[in-house]
Amino acid sequence: MGTVIMHNVVSVDGFIADEHDDVGPLHDWYFSGDTPITGDADQQYDHSGAGNGLRVSHVSAQYVRPIWAAIGVIVMGRRLFDLVNGWEGRPPAGDHVVVVSHRPKPEGWHPEASYHFVADVTAAIDKAQELAGDRIVSVNAGDVGSQILAAGLVDEVAMDVVPVVFGSGKRYFGGIEGQHLLEDPHVVIQGDRVLHLMFKVRR
Repeated sequence: MGTVIMHNVVSVDGFIADEHDDVGPLHDWYFSGDTPITGDADQQYDHSGAGNGLRVSHVSAQYVRPIWAAIGVIVMGRRLFDLVNGWEGRPPAGDHVVVVSHRPKPEGWHPEASYHFVADVTAAIDKAQELAGDRIVSVNAGDVGSQILAAGLVDEVAMDVVPVVFGSGKRYFGGIEGQHLLEDPHVVIQGDRVLHLMFKVRR
């Protein structure tokens, strides 16, 4: 089975968006560099209006590219799915998406897309592992990600830390309770306006 990695871009005070789900400057580093993340400089996730596609610093590209290439499945919550309309059936990485939701896929929504809707986090990871094989399962942080972490189903935590303080908003670790130990970071990479960190979850 592939590694389950909980990931998100995050402010230095631990928020992945403000109270209105606005990411503010958190994703600016995705569009401010000179190196495309993907070979075709895909523009479909450029929400900045700049029209330049995803371009990061060379250092960040060396980190992001192999991880994105290794992702087989993304696991997300229904709130994020609704906010981005499931990326219109074309996830930023991987071939499949598993959505944790008590509601089914919207009728008629991109029938060609490999999106699977399941009711709980354990079933979500089971389905994701089945689809991913030995590739990475990438779990979006937030409430659903924290439930998966609390259930002991996350292998690593990855954070792209951006030098901004939000003060309040949607937390990286959602409403998680209790103490959860991580190992020392095994990845520490400084990009332009972002610090890439990865921690293994202590068992």
